[in-house]
Formats: sequence, structure tokens, C-alpha cells
Amino acid sequence: MAETQDNGNGDAQASQPPQQPRMQILGQFIRDMSFENIAAQKSLQGQTQPEISVQVGMDARKRQQDNQYDVIVKISITSKTKEEGDPIFLLELEYGGVFQVENVPSEQLHPYLLIECPRMIFPYIRRIVSDVTRDGGFPPLNLDNIDFVQLYRQQIAQRQAESQQTQPN
Repeated sequence: MAETQDNGNGDAQASQPPQQPRMQILGQFIRDMSFENIAAQKSLQGQTQPEISVQVGMDARKRQQDNQYDVIVKISITSKTKEEGDPIFLLELEYGGVFQVENVPSEQLHPYLLIECPRMIFPYIRRIVSDVTRDGGFPPLNLDNIDFVQLYRQQIAQRQAESQQTQPN
């Protein structure tokens, strides 16, 4: 049963509940991927303890269609030996999703695209990284969950710091 509201003219209007944000993944794709097995190229032998570094970046772009966006997650993983710091492997992956996003206020759209959308495609990124490292001759690398909220905050803080440095005093 819908509630009615008087608009002051004696006309009753049905109040509409607020629309819930809606997201749909229309497609996913690998935009770019590179895996370099440096250990095999340099003939590194023996069991070494790896030190793994993961860098993550995100980007979002409006598509020509209404309410559709491309969201790209860029991951760069380097593995080096702990002892000498010799590189073992390098994996770079740009993974994208095409999203239909509706009922998100414009002031909340940017964080929504760079937090919620990457969160939705992250399980696929994790699987690709695991498969590629395993197929490259290493134990499968299972990425830990990424805190996309914290990552977004770091990117905003970095952009603000860069813009303050470029502004004339």
C-alpha cells in the first residue's frame, strides 16, 4: 500500500521510495597482460624465499551509452628473492569490466565506480593471477583481498597532494 502525501493544493500524491543503486556487469575482459619468468631466463636454481610486491591502480571512464562505464583494475606483481633481491617473475594485468550503473547520485558516482565495481571483478582477477603464476612454473599466487575503500582514499589524497604542489603560491 503506497503512502499518500498532500502537496498543499489538496491533490494527493503517492510518495515514491528512494531508488536503490543498481549495478550490472555487462562484460569483462583482459585489456593487457604480461608475465615474465625472469628466473627461468637467468637459470636461477634452488629454493629461494620470494618477496612479493603488489601495486594496484584503478581507472573509470564513461561510455557513449547512458549509464555505462568502463572500469579498469591495473595490477603489477613483482617477485624477488629475499636474500639478493634478484627478480623471479613480473606479472602485469589490466582487467576491465563494463558496468551499467543506475540510481547513484552524481556526487557518489566516482567513488562507487572505483570501489564497488573493482570489488565485483576482483575474484576474476585473483583467479587469473593464480592460474598465470601456476602455469608459469611457480606455486599459484592467491592474492589477499584488496581494501578498495582505502585504495580509493589513498588515490584521492595523492591527487590532492599533486595538485597542491603544481599550484602557484
